[in-house]
Amino acid sequence: MKPKNQSSMSEFHLLGLPIQPGQQDVFFSLFLGMYLTTVLGNLLIILLIRLDSRLHTPMYFFLSHLAFSDISLSSVTVPKMIINLKICQQSISYVGCISQLCFFILFAGLDNFLLAVMAYDRYVAICHPLHYATIMRKGLCTLLVAGAWVVSSGSALLHTLLLVRLFFCANITITHFFCDLTALLKLSCSDISLSELVIFTEGGVLLFLPLGIVLCSYIRIGTIIMRVPSTKRLFKAFSTCGSHLSVVSLYYGTLISVYFFSSSWDSKHITASVMYAVVTPMLNPFIYSLRNRDIKQALEMCVNRVKFLK
Repeated sequence: MKPKNQSSMSEFHLLGLPIQPGQQDVFFSLFLGMYLTTVLGNLLIILLIRLDSRLHTPMYFFLSHLAFSDISLSSVTVPKMIINLKICQQSISYVGCISQLCFFILFAGLDNFLLAVMAYDRYVAICHPLHYATIMRKGLCTLLVAGAWVVSSGSALLHTLLLVRLFFCANITITHFFCDLTALLKLSCSDISLSELVIFTEGGVLLFLPLGIVLCSYIRIGTIIMRVPSTKRLFKAFSTCGSHLSVVSLYYGTLISVYFFSSSWDSKHITASVMYAVVTPMLNPFIYSLRNRDIKQALEMCVNRVKFLK
């Protein structure tokens, strides 16, 4: 095969979703509805946090950034997938593919770090309630979010720079519905050992370090609660951590199933990928609104304000 690099490569072809030709309109409507729900739901969360002064706390500060990250993560992949379903054309330009990959790594990594920061926030709130205001001060919260942005951006830039130096073979069909890093590396005719090394070292650290923080935070929370078990303390811990635990389980469950338990393009792989890139960002607003009393009260207040203005 004749290798091609970035100077001669014009586009890639996406294998897309394993959908029968007659079902494309149905899935187009489905994913369009899911995407609009993701954007509007997360925008509502951000709006409520901005408008209600009772939500101006560290937990909701982190949640607003998570909502923005979910909108961005979904917007990186879903609009292109919807367009391809509508026009029945599974191509993406080289620049578009590299840009999509870069922003996908950025916002996926940002989600990862924000979930870890939110777990630490819950740990401080439950295990050190008297010192919560002192520990989770505004400066530290801003620093944690800024750090998450910087590290995620650095990781995305590193993987992108390593990818653009590679040559690609004549077969330019990506076995995915978006430009996934592992799928792109399989198309390369160059030596990808350095990229693989970075994925397993830097990528592993940036995945398992936040996951470790999440696990350690909740193990510590569970230990504190079990020392003096009571129905009231269990209910308070569940009401405080239930939404975050649900989002963490959904996020890491789909992420691990995609990149650790799936090695080929099959129905299980595509289902897990859709869950991770499409469904999870859509469900987060529902999880936080349905299981969070503060969000419900803020929503009711906004609705009452609108009714009053009418």
